[in-house]
Amino acid sequence: MRFSQRMGLTPAQPPLQREQVAPETRIRLWNALHLLYWQDEYYNEFRYSSLQELFQNYWHHFFAWSLDELPDHVNDAMPAIRQQFDQFVWHRLLDFLEFTADHGPRDRAERFRVLVNNVLERDNSAYRFVGTELAEITAAAEIESIEDALRATSAFGGVNQHLKVALTRLADRAAPDYRNSIKESISAVEAVAQVLTGDHKATLGAALTAIEANGRMHGALKASLSSLYGYTSDADGIRHAMLEESTLTFADAKFMLVACTAFINYLLTKAAEARM
Repeated sequence: MRFSQRMGLTPAQPPLQREQVAPETRIRLWNALHLLYWQDEYYNEFRYSSLQELFQNYWHHFFAWSLDELPDHVNDAMPAIRQQFDQFVWHRLLDFLEFTADHGPRDRAERFRVLVNNVLERDNSAYRFVGTELAEITAAAEIESIEDALRATSAFGGVNQHLKVALTRLADRAAPDYRNSIKESISAVEAVAQVLTGDHKATLGAALTAIEANGRMHGALKASLSSLYGYTSDADGIRHAMLEESTLTFADAKFMLVACTAFINYLLTKAAEARM
């Protein structure tokens, strides 16, 4: 997140790229194509290249171009491909990646999918290769939950800051910090529970008990949130000193952020209802 977003001066961006491809992501995906397909055969004639079938499929099936206009050399065909790649809308670009993996040399397909997934994960894209198909791994509702919580807690500085830090550490493309993102997510829930009970020294468990006693929370929901808090106390040393290398992943941190923002939105809504 940029300075203005961290300070709350402009809206926080979703933690994931959904229905978009950032310019730097587009370049990295082109580099994946270059590394797995183009670079070793750039100056070859197609008749001596393993890419002949792939480019014929590009021309005939993907772009519907005349095959008699397909150049004889790989490097002569590349400008037309690059021009299209740079102009693709996000979903057409994903179509192209799938098509390349499906129609290119079989011995490179799996390595290509792995490399594409590495790029998409690094750049916080909402899409991944799952098997042989690109699929959405984060729903719009999850992003909406995060954005709603950021807006709803704008008046609660501590809660809002915990959420922003959790989002920043999850969305840091260069050095994501999943462990501390999870810690900040659960700390945001703890902070909002303290605000609602008026006891800023209360533990999460005590705050939840008070909220439940006031009829604002079902016992099963309290148990669920307590279980999440227990997870952060036990899993990989999140709330205590790490004793070994972290094994937490993007999926862990994303789940916790979405789950915690959902709880925060729920708690604030129930508190507002109680005041009506």
